[in-house]
Amino acid sequence: MTIAAVSTQDLKQNIADATHDLLLEADAVPDPRHQECLDKVILLNAPVARSIASRYRSKGVDSDDLEQVAYLGLVKAANGYRVDASTAFLSYAVPTIRGELKRYFRDCAWTIRPPRRVQEMQGSIAAAEPELIQRLGHVPSDEETAVALGTDPAEVAEAASVRGCFSTLSLDAPAAPEGGTSLLESVADAEDGYDLVENVQTLTPAVANLGDRDKRILQLRFCNGFTQEEIGHELGVSQMQVSRLLRGILEKLRDELATGVPKNG
Repeated sequence: MTIAAVSTQDLKQNIADATHDLLLEADAVPDPRHQECLDKVILLNAPVARSIASRYRSKGVDSDDLEQVAYLGLVKAANGYRVDASTAFLSYAVPTIRGELKRYFRDCAWTIRPPRRVQEMQGSIAAAEPELIQRLGHVPSDEETAVALGTDPAEVAEAASVRGCFSTLSLDAPAAPEGGTSLLESVADAEDGYDLVENVQTLTPAVANLGDRDKRILQLRFCNGFTQEEIGHELGVSQMQVSRLLRGILEKLRDELATGVPKNG
């Protein structure tokens, strides 16, 4: 691990500790000090909201609008978090922010509009997800979400399958401003588990149990944006081996998040 990585990790821990202390104080004091503490929590964690908003910039919505929606989600998380919960603040705030962004897209940013019942189901999922994560300690499965909403898992899966239908481009359009390959040629192979890796705060304890090589593969793929072929060149293995290794890593992470028990191997 590099010095920069250690420094970043220390900074994140310091922010997490300061956030926890402020939330504890806010829970114990009345206004105006109560609100002052929550305001500080929001300022400390604003970079997280901006980072999450940045992931939606390719969907045809102005960046400033996305950040404002993300900040609204962070404010809701700060006001709704229970200090007696077993999950860390960011494990609750991240899905709350994402839910607010998804709700915004559902209500304001559709280019290809699915049936109203699907839109309403997406809204119900986004509203229920933060509470489920805080109660279950992991990102809920379609089945767990369906039980909480009193609906069928197939309805939840259908709503999840049409996320992102907000802006359209021709598949023949260039993938980069300078031209070259088309969007169709740049479409990545399907890989299970992207949603798991996106929720960094939920995954942190599980990732800590991985070996150095597995951590390196996750870093190259999800932090550095390397393709499987580029990872293979970096590690001296074939693309097929990288695909198999990555699939195994994601499977271990899913198992640990589902059971809370580290999976060896």
